[in-house]
Amino acid sequence: MSLPKTIHFITGMPRSGSTLLCNILAQNPRFGVTATSGILDMLLNTVAAWEKAESFKSAPHETNQLKKKNTLGGMLRGYFDDDEHPVVFDKSRGWIAYRELAEQLLDRPVKMLVTVRDVRAVLSSFEKIWRKNRGIRPTAHELQHPVKFQYVEGRCSLLMQPDQVVGIAYKRIEDALLCHGRENLLFVPFNRLTKNPAAMMAEIYSFLGETPFQHDFNNVAQVTQEDDTLIGMNGLHDIRPKVEPVEDDFNAVLGPIAAKWQGPFAWSAALKEQGLSD
Repeated sequence: MSLPKTIHFITGMPRSGSTLLCNILAQNPRFGVTATSGILDMLLNTVAAWEKAESFKSAPHETNQLKKKNTLGGMLRGYFDDDEHPVVFDKSRGWIAYRELAEQLLDRPVKMLVTVRDVRAVLSSFEKIWRKNRGIRPTAHELQHPVKFQYVEGRCSLLMQPDQVVGIAYKRIEDALLCHGRENLLFVPFNRLTKNPAAMMAEIYSFLGETPFQHDFNNVAQVTQEDDTLIGMNGLHDIRPKVEPVEDDFNAVLGPIAAKWQGPFAWSAALKEQGLSD
């Protein structure tokens, strides 16, 4: 039987360095990391199925809730049973919207690393990936919105809708900053992670209460793998072995429309509180 593990969570904006952060953390022999994980989706699906089951509805309320919590908690902990690391990080952009669920299942406050980036740079990054992959194999998103996908403003506007990948991630962070537990969120700005990784990692270790570790930022091996061909956008989760600054080229990539999504952003005040900058 495996020993109990400390579970932390990595969440936040897309195209904001979460894959890079996971692979940097993986250099520490104490840490295990996931690629984008599906365990949160499975937990939510189980909750939905549980609520529909007539046999559970007829059980006493307190008993039913305890059984449900025990089952879900067993799923979350069991997901990491094959991981020998004492500390593990589960990566999913959705976790920031389900902190209360994670806290109930683990019976403790949970700590989340929230990667963020200038929204214009996020949109620019998606645009560059899309341009590299455009051709005879359109994405499902492109097939659903063939007109708007013919011009850059249409593509960006779609991504920013509240039910789409960038928009929902932003809304989740915005909401989280209005709720409890703000002290258990550490925002990890993409530019700080890439420009001064040693300082950013020191902040992370302090936040987690972990002993500092000497990372090699010139040789970051990619231990997490994701099959991006499934969504038709190859390269979404590739990282460079050397951590170095990434030029903000959103004005060149997006043109004048970049100004539509200029900051300050939802997390700007939180970054100032943490002594960080976006």
